[in-house]
Amino acid sequence: MKTLKSPFSSDDLHTLVNEIKREIQLSNINLDPYSFVSPSAYDTAWLAMIEEEDNVGDDEPKPMFQDCLDWILCNQNAREGFWGNSGRYTPVTDAGYKDGEEGMYILTSTLACVVALHKWNIGSFHLHKGKRYIERSTEMVIEKYGNEDRSYPLWFVIKFTGILELAQQRGIHFVFSSRCIKMIQKMFYQRREILKREKMVDDCNQKPLLAYLEVLPTKLYVENHEDIIVKSLDSIDGSLFQSPSATASAFVLTRNTKCLAYLQNLVQRCPNGVPQKYPLNEALIKLSMVNLIESTGIGEFFCRDIEHVLQNVYSYEEEDIERIPINYLADKLHKDSLAFRMLRMHGRDVSPRRFCWFLNDQETRHHLERNIDSFFLVILSVYRATDLMFPGEHELEEAREYTRNLLEKSRSIDERMIKLELSTPWIARLKHLDHRMWIEDKNSNVLSIGKASFLRLHSSYSDKLYHLAARNFEFQQANYRRELEELTMWVKKWGLNDIGFGREKTTYCYFATATSLPYEYAIRVGKLAAKSGILITIADDFFDEEGCLDDLKALTKAILRWEGEELKGHGKIIFRALDDIVRETAETCRKQHGTDITDHLRNIWSETFESWLREAEWSKKGHKVSMEEYIRNGMISIAAHTIALSISCLMEPCFPQHKLQPGNYDNVTKLLMIIPRLLNDLQSYQKEQEQGKINSVLLHMRNHAGIEIEDSITHIEKIIDSKRKEFLEHILVDELSDLPKPCKEIHMSCCKVFEMFFNKKNRFDSDTEMLQDIKKALYDPVNVYEMEPMPLMGHGDEFMILPLILNHSPKILEFKRKGDYGAMKKFMCLRRSYRGHKPIILPHSLSINISLSRLLPRRENRYR
Repeated sequence: MKTLKSPFSSDDLHTLVNEIKREIQLSNINLDPYSFVSPSAYDTAWLAMIEEEDNVGDDEPKPMFQDCLDWILCNQNAREGFWGNSGRYTPVTDAGYKDGEEGMYILTSTLACVVALHKWNIGSFHLHKGKRYIERSTEMVIEKYGNEDRSYPLWFVIKFTGILELAQQRGIHFVFSSRCIKMIQKMFYQRREILKREKMVDDCNQKPLLAYLEVLPTKLYVENHEDIIVKSLDSIDGSLFQSPSATASAFVLTRNTKCLAYLQNLVQRCPNGVPQKYPLNEALIKLSMVNLIESTGIGEFFCRDIEHVLQNVYSYEEEDIERIPINYLADKLHKDSLAFRMLRMHGRDVSPRRFCWFLNDQETRHHLERNIDSFFLVILSVYRATDLMFPGEHELEEAREYTRNLLEKSRSIDERMIKLELSTPWIARLKHLDHRMWIEDKNSNVLSIGKASFLRLHSSYSDKLYHLAARNFEFQQANYRRELEELTMWVKKWGLNDIGFGREKTTYCYFATATSLPYEYAIRVGKLAAKSGILITIADDFFDEEGCLDDLKALTKAILRWEGEELKGHGKIIFRALDDIVRETAETCRKQHGTDITDHLRNIWSETFESWLREAEWSKKGHKVSMEEYIRNGMISIAAHTIALSISCLMEPCFPQHKLQPGNYDNVTKLLMIIPRLLNDLQSYQKEQEQGKINSVLLHMRNHAGIEIEDSITHIEKIIDSKRKEFLEHILVDELSDLPKPCKEIHMSCCKVFEMFFNKKNRFDSDTEMLQDIKKALYDPVNVYEMEPMPLMGHGDEFMILPLILNHSPKILEFKRKGDYGAMKKFMCLRRSYRGHKPIILPHSLSINISLSRLLPRRENRYR
């Protein structure tokens, strides 16, 4: 395969890092977390429509929140004409079904902004572009994103029909095809059914009808709106379900002072467009930024910022959950579970009680169960937190089972992510591929779920992080490919590629070792680790299948003496390659740390070869062994420690030398030895049974008469689960092991490789099972939508903004006309029902979309 070169150099990468770090300063104590939250065009439009309360001496109404109106004028996509995108946008015509929520959200947001501009008779060109987008996209959105039975998400039906109805009442003109109008009529029928079925207020529903107050027909609440609306306001912040748009409508209807205070606080806190949910858990915002940074593989560039956020969260005094309203508890659970996972991964002492409080809170559990899709991000975060389970943490076991059941019931649009989490546990996934998955997942920047769609981190930050992550990933790919080429040359040099038997796993071994390690470790020791893996594979096959007992004994004796002159054939090739690995490892350690570990390395390898010889003798002589004897030898023959200890010596000068001696290994190393052995046994027992070999699964069944093979498998799985928890505890808790942290990380990476190899099947022995992962890790460019700077409408950059020409038609009209291609279309003339600014009177035939260049010198016209 032809080597691809990275378009980015190391200097380019660090220049980009420094640029982004200047903008994203999580350690800045003056940082406002809401600056990281994406604004909602839809909610901003509803605030822009609120009229100032006091217009004394002024006949014309004025907007209460002028900044919101200005935001609409400055944040339309000039190319397409829509509002509402928060970054990583896929045009409707190119989007797949999974992008449907975004398409619907953009359509309803654009409708709301058009209505807001029309109300204030401002931004004629913006309004024209917005209307054209609506006319062009509505049919595609409705047709593309409807289910087979043409049913749509409840929020879309209510919001789309409600805003369209409002637009009709206010005299806004749209041109839709006859086919599109029929689709819209069906949506109105669906709304009628929804309004009959759903309750205005429902304690069991996170988003009852009242949460969509701004678009509900007035007949639903006109008689007793004070009771329905005011009693539903949040007792703490005065909002209606933390929804700015619904609260704006509540204020217009009731003039409630708590609503007003909420809206004023919202606009003051979020002057550059309001989010679709407010208030938010501020610690959750910061943790979500850190999570995105780490999960996309660029955490190494933001160490100081990450440590600052984690320390603040770690020292934060927890609130009494009994005093927190139910609508805030979901965000708290999300924050607590995310904090637990990140703090535990960073070595902090943190108890599961930090987030498992929800297990004893029946109201929270009931709320989650009734609103699975609304809270699937929270549920998924809890499930991920339980990946890091220590022995005896029964709360985490309960939380994992509980959230797994909920995720299996979820109908979330992010099914791919959920499927991956449930089928491939975190410990069986490699770092490098995980980073790619997060970079490519368009929902990895999601912070929470709002009333209508995902609430995302602000695209001005997240898109830059994605760009950096993608460039960093491809930079790493280029270095991995270069190292793989060098490794392939080494394999050829020592004759391992054409030895004539066994599994040729050069690429497999490098892929697994390098991409499981942190990048800085992979570049230092990944190639050496892969060399050990390649040799172990060939030598294991030699002992298992190719060599006669005399040849195996001769090779083992030569290694014990470390003298291979008398060897011939395959044994000589294996010894010479092994001697090169040991000499290179020892010389590297001597240069870096001034320590000679040659004898330790030879002893570890000698122990490994002795274990292979012992297994060969058992197989060829039909020797009966006990489970204890088999495990004692098998945890050596799997050779996980052979790789981990060899490269751990290179990472730290303070590696305790006595823990390199066979029989005196650290507990972390011993656990690393037994877990891969049992994982391998689960996937190889059938083959070994056919060959007459022994295996822990077969031994357990032999030692317990009357049990089935499935019972034996379950028994071994329980042992693995127990040892895995113990292993994680020793890795993540400093007091349980005196191994340096980098050495622990190498042990963890090595364990993850074996978990990946033997997760539900034997991927290592397959010639094709890992090819796609290898391509993604080493060769394929990152498939990420690179955001161009979004062309935004300014207050007068290219077009004059004139007040709208009012349509004085007294009623809704429909008449037919020929479209450009002869299609019959209906033109909906919709009556204006309120007074606005006095219009500039122009002839009806004169277009108001006048290019500024025709009227004034460039740059001189601006919005007043």
